[in-house]
Amino acid sequence: MSRLANQLVQAEKEELARAIRLLLGRPLISLHADPDDFDLIRRRHASLAPWFDYFCGWRLFLEPRLGYARLVKVRGDADPSRPARRRRSARAPFDRRRYTLLCLVAAEALAAPVTTIGMLAQRVVQAAAADDGVPAFDPVRGDERAAFVDALKLLEHHGAVMAVDGATDAYLDSSEAKVLYRVDAPRVIRLLSAPVAPSSLPETGWPDLGELTAERRYGSDESTETQRNLWARHSLLRKLLDDPVVYREDLSEAEIAYAASPTGRQILRRAAEEAGLEFEERAEGYLLADPDALATDSKFPDDGSHAKVAALLLLDQLMHKGPLPSAELAEEAGRLLASRPRWAMAYQSDGGAGRLADDAFAVLSGFGLARLEDGAVRAMPAAHRYTVDREEP
Repeated sequence: MSRLANQLVQAEKEELARAIRLLLGRPLISLHADPDDFDLIRRRHASLAPWFDYFCGWRLFLEPRLGYARLVKVRGDADPSRPARRRRSARAPFDRRRYTLLCLVAAEALAAPVTTIGMLAQRVVQAAAADDGVPAFDPVRGDERAAFVDALKLLEHHGAVMAVDGATDAYLDSSEAKVLYRVDAPRVIRLLSAPVAPSSLPETGWPDLGELTAERRYGSDESTETQRNLWARHSLLRKLLDDPVVYREDLSEAEIAYAASPTGRQILRRAAEEAGLEFEERAEGYLLADPDALATDSKFPDDGSHAKVAALLLLDQLMHKGPLPSAELAEEAGRLLASRPRWAMAYQSDGGAGRLADDAFAVLSGFGLARLEDGAVRAMPAAHRYTVDREEP
């Protein structure tokens, strides 16, 4: 093979790896928001789709004319660490009311390709009134309009609806605001990442939402060995590609056996290599690291928030003192605040130390670095990479 041919092959591998990591970090990539990334995924779609299907059992949809690529990531367990967030102010996570309105707005938006915010609100009023299990929607109330706006702005962020005249925020001040929308119905439908359509669930009472993630390809209790191996491969790689660290104690016997088998080890390393990720195997578990941080939406260490800075400092205490009761962790956070009176002003108030400790623990827990057990917070094995060596005086 000529030198030019080798360079072309290497360039294709690098592009494929970058596209994989981009989709892992942002499962919905739009032409209008990320034209270069979308173009890369469009060029490598023929290789990307079978890659995700083989290693993870995830589907990749590409809509060149509509201008978006959607990786449908599915997991059998719920992940509360990635809530929908409001697009306004402090980007607080959605509450139950906002999730409810998001579902209603998305469903009613499918009724017409063009609509107004007033017509959409009225349809949501009618839809909520038709279901005894859904609280009534009252657009006269300011808090209800705020929740409605948050649901709409999230759909706007994902390109499912587009304001072609007016601004959604105007509805915060008045229910008489005039906003015209164009609805991308296929994209609205693609937002739901579930192998089972909600319309196929039983209509009697509240359905078990866990049924949305049921995947028939793996069979049932009487599945074949091939199906069991397929499940083990997909389940393990989904966790490795989604979670910062995967501990053996959290894996099933089938997943542990698959990872220890010659075939399993080969597939894990192959997946890491083709995705441009670094595979680490330790006695306690496994880790896939992205040196370019493309495959993640959050980084650690990172000084982007006070909670992350506090998390790193408190982790150092956990590593040197051992497990700490939650109250003692709050005391450590209080000492941090007292020694830095002009830092983290949002926490420099009554109860601030406890809130900072809670937020810092949420960071550590989300990155697999600490856990709460029997009322005490303990550092996990992966935390050793952040240990600070202390010189004896």
